[in-house]
Amino acid sequence: MAASRNGGVDRVLRKCQSCVDAGNFYEAHQMYRTLYFRYNGQKKYTEALNLIYNGAVTLLQHNQHSSGADLAMLMIELLNTSTQQVTDDTIDKVLQIFNLLNADSAEKHNFMIAAIRWSMNVSQHKRGHPDLHQKFGLAFWKDKNYSQARYHFIHSADGDNCALMLVEFHVNHGYSSEVDMFIAQAVLQYLCLQNKDTALIVFTNYTKQHPGVCKGPPYLLPLLNFVWFLLLALEGGKVTVFSILCDKYESSIKRDPSYKEYLDKIGQLFFGLPPPRKSQQGMFGNLLNTLLGGGEEEPMQTSTESVPSPKVEKVESVVDLD
Repeated sequence: MAASRNGGVDRVLRKCQSCVDAGNFYEAHQMYRTLYFRYNGQKKYTEALNLIYNGAVTLLQHNQHSSGADLAMLMIELLNTSTQQVTDDTIDKVLQIFNLLNADSAEKHNFMIAAIRWSMNVSQHKRGHPDLHQKFGLAFWKDKNYSQARYHFIHSADGDNCALMLVEFHVNHGYSSEVDMFIAQAVLQYLCLQNKDTALIVFTNYTKQHPGVCKGPPYLLPLLNFVWFLLLALEGGKVTVFSILCDKYESSIKRDPSYKEYLDKIGQLFFGLPPPRKSQQGMFGNLLNTLLGGGEEEPMQTSTESVPSPKVEKVESVVDLD
């Protein structure tokens, strides 16, 4: 019986390939779906995953974007159904399909969201698995979509590439007067996400690699010194040191209103300070909630207001992950 079943599957697969070779993509698409649901119903998840992945790649490579995107979403559905863990292999499959989908298409956007949600569902990472975010960050960086690359790097643990991307982002699209603000905001956001190790890496590499930053510490720019001292203060966790730093560098902190909201959160996370009264939180408090995910079950969204430079805002491509 099993041999007969396998023989039937092989025949369908051969017919799928014949349809593709003959340019009969609609029939091939329907056959991939039929065989996928057969495997899925039998809980043959490995076979179903390989089938639907190969089908999606094949159709996308033949410019059948709607059909390929349909199979791609079935693959994410299967990853959820089978509670497939995030591995190098599954991430590679996701990224291979992601890179084949049409740039800026709704299908590509929806596939990315679905993939992040899957990684949230099967791991302890409530904002998406950092390894998956890292791959998305690299993909967007390659396409020079710095806004989205930045968003995904901030939710990864890849401080090295994040720093290099930020240098390139600022050199190409930022004002020279904001060389310190590009890295300050990234570090503060990493800290709000309780990722102080990556925050230190991205700060160290950015200040070393950026041609517009005089080597330190200490630095010529006060905001860079503030960030450096803040990173050092995290190790001691002394609230008095944190308070003195914020007072001494108040004028630098005021350059971007969002910094205060980030520092309020950092004070709570690392120095045991109480949260400010809700009446004191306005638009930037909402931005912080966006960074931190708000509800734990939804991926976050980016915002043009999270980037300090007006020049940068013009080149931002905002993607709402909700």
